[in-house]
Amino acid sequence: MDAPSPIVKQAFRELLAESASPPPVFTPRRVFGPVRVQAKATAIVGMRRAGKTTFLHQLREGRQAQGVPLARLPFVSFEDERLAGIDATHLRTLVNEYHRLHPGVADEPVMWCFDEIQLVPGWERFVRRLLDTPGYEVIVTGSSAALLSQEIATALRGRAWQVLMHPFSFEEALRHQGAPYGDALALCGTSREQSQLERAFLDWLAVGGFPEVQESPARQVNAGVDRATRHRMLRDYVDVAMLRDVVERHNVRNVVALRWLVRHFLANAGSLFSVEKFHATLKSQGVAVAKDTVHQLVAHLQDCFLVRIVWMESASERQRWVNPRKAYPVDTGLI
Repeated sequence: MDAPSPIVKQAFRELLAESASPPPVFTPRRVFGPVRVQAKATAIVGMRRAGKTTFLHQLREGRQAQGVPLARLPFVSFEDERLAGIDATHLRTLVNEYHRLHPGVADEPVMWCFDEIQLVPGWERFVRRLLDTPGYEVIVTGSSAALLSQEIATALRGRAWQVLMHPFSFEEALRHQGAPYGDALALCGTSREQSQLERAFLDWLAVGGFPEVQESPARQVNAGVDRATRHRMLRDYVDVAMLRDVVERHNVRNVVALRWLVRHFLANAGSLFSVEKFHATLKSQGVAVAKDTVHQLVAHLQDCFLVRIVWMESASERQRWVNPRKAYPVDTGLI
């Protein structure tokens, strides 16, 4: 194993020192269910730009509020250009540099927070080793293109606990905007308050819940995002999900059929969907694609969290398979 270069050591020292700074200002997210399970790494997954990294900082701030110093909550983003080209053999140096920087916490519990760790080849072995070290807790986030639930289960051999991050719910969007009724959502106020809440709900349906496209006059965050800019940003989200999370990841060659499928799902949210009927529609339009390929494309779009397929509720598995399903985009703003 090659010894890490002084440049890599210096980069680790700088990133660890920077992680001791206060976390950025954010809107607290509400996640249902446990976030941590003993002896497992927490893996935060979800649609791109849904706020996975921000939620990781929220977990750090929560620990800090419990009295844990930031020195015991190291955060490292592997998208940083200073870490370009490293592999798993360099990650041991990260732990060594941490203890050199913080010798006083050697015997204290440490919560390691790794953002986009899938960019480091062989990261799984490093995380498993940390989990085997007493007092270490690990939280990872990553792009849906390379950190999916199936891969997490395989890579970490059952030692990962998945936390799914969606875009803002209506209640979270209200809190992000600083609305006074963001915590209650009770339609029991005056007629004026009810009208304001209904107007806000219609706006949320149109804008969606992606944090980057929200208007937040209270915090002056993206307060100037106009409709055209918002639509362009949302289209970019869809294009990136298709090209990187589906085409590149699964080596999809029939991009034309994929685009037809995505447009159909986003334009017909909640409508009944049948692979057989959609395949017949493509065939009538001169788009050559195998029926099995359509099934695979639907599964790929679910894997990257762009859409969710809802099956008919029935105790009979056969009825669930033979009846049409419904497809919903992950966010109403994508419709």
